[in-house]
Amino acid sequence: MRVTIMGSGNGATAAAFEWAEAGHDVAMWDFERFGDNIAAIAKAGGIEGRVKFEGTAPIGYVGHDLDRALEGAELVMIVGPAYAHEAMGEALRGKLTTDAAYCLLPSACNGAVVVKQTLRLDLMDDTYLIGETSTLPYGCRLVEPGVVRVTTRVLDGLYVAALPSTRTPELLEKLQTVWPQAEAAKNVLQTTLQNANPVLHPAIMLMNASRIENTGGDFLFYTDGVTPASARLIETVDNERLALGRALGIDIVADPELGLRQGYLSEATYLKGYNQGIGFAKSQAPKSLDFRYLTEDVPYGLVFASELARQVGVPTPAIDTVISMASIILGTDFRAEGKRLPADLGFGELSLEQVRGL
Repeated sequence: MRVTIMGSGNGATAAAFEWAEAGHDVAMWDFERFGDNIAAIAKAGGIEGRVKFEGTAPIGYVGHDLDRALEGAELVMIVGPAYAHEAMGEALRGKLTTDAAYCLLPSACNGAVVVKQTLRLDLMDDTYLIGETSTLPYGCRLVEPGVVRVTTRVLDGLYVAALPSTRTPELLEKLQTVWPQAEAAKNVLQTTLQNANPVLHPAIMLMNASRIENTGGDFLFYTDGVTPASARLIETVDNERLALGRALGIDIVADPELGLRQGYLSEATYLKGYNQGIGFAKSQAPKSLDFRYLTEDVPYGLVFASELARQVGVPTPAIDTVISMASIILGTDFRAEGKRLPADLGFGELSLEQVRGL
């Protein structure tokens, strides 16, 4: 299969390695301002993998010419943080083909919805196969340009949904070529809400705010940062997410249970599961509070969840408190700056039944 990876960060590099290692013809593209990793891979002709991935996987075209990268693609994976989705969608405008599937990896908060809006497509238009996953299939970091360390490869619980969901089986079939652990989600609300980053990251950041400022992040984020107090906050936020899922008719899996299935945790608990989690053992804390664990996960993830919960009548006092606390310590009104409000995404005025039918 000809596979195009849009992006060149940690997850994009890991995905490019695995699909190339599996024998697929992989091309990589990114914007010129993100040139270091692209240049290193192009020079080496491939990507070096470490830990879970070993050796070097050859990559075909690597560069900044999107037309060339997309030529003949049967699967296009858009891999990046939430704030990159609009730009990626703009780059794709006028370049879509019905011969390819387009997958946001991961959703990060309604990624497929945002890309369809950017492409000026109706949400329920099924002309093009566009969808998303609930998470990256990896715990990974770039060691240096062209070298990716994969410490965890998700073993289970990789949820996939197309928009509209009637096309999910087609997307799933392509992804299962390399990721047989992928499974169908009910819809893109499930893939969005199943992403646990907004549940975990902001809670741990807030409970360790002074420690981050005093040490510059010189501690292990989960091993040292998850204590009984922070575990209770994580659990309370997670329970509100589960309640929202139930109201929407979606089966959201509690994060410790999913983490155990995926291979990150050795037990499905909010305390030992994280501070003794095998997949989190070496995760370093951010050097500053001004980091995507707050600046992405709060305005994109938690504000969306809070507003959607309000729309369907689910109380979220813990989520609302985390939003307020993050806004205070960073001097930013994250609720006012909410990036993915239901109204902005095109379903703010929908009834509960209409939301469930996305």
